[in-house]
Amino acid sequence: MKILVINGPNLNMLGIREPDIYGRQTYQDLIDLVKSAADRLGAEAAFFQSNHEGDLVDAIQEAYGCFDGIVINPAAYTHTSVALLDALKAVGIPTVEVHISDVREREDFRQISYVRSACIGTVMGEGFDGYVKAMEMLIEHGKRRNEA
Repeated sequence: MKILVINGPNLNMLGIREPDIYGRQTYQDLIDLVKSAADRLGAEAAFFQSNHEGDLVDAIQEAYGCFDGIVINPAAYTHTSVALLDALKAVGIPTVEVHISDVREREDFRQISYVRSACIGTVMGEGFDGYVKAMEMLIEHGKRRNEA
């Protein structure tokens, strides 16, 4: 399975940005963890990060026909971007939404997720391990689809 891991704004600042919420591990640490987990799961992971909404839309569209699944942490765009929702719906690639923190315990505005309705599941509050769980969910989803 080929999985595209998409990260939105400010996730490139992991380790620096609000370490009491996001921890001290860096974005490179996240990539290393996900690559290692993908290898263990027999999957292939590619990565894309941008602070720009349109670039994220482009990455989703370019995934069409190239990837079997998407793990997306839209970050702040979770709560604002109909464009990301529309892109995910357009490509129809099974997608899992991930959040490092548990957004249910955060500000009121973070309770809204525009992308969630285009996703097969959501993982939140599990730190970097949430990305691994998301990949596992995509692999299991793929197996069920192949058996049907």
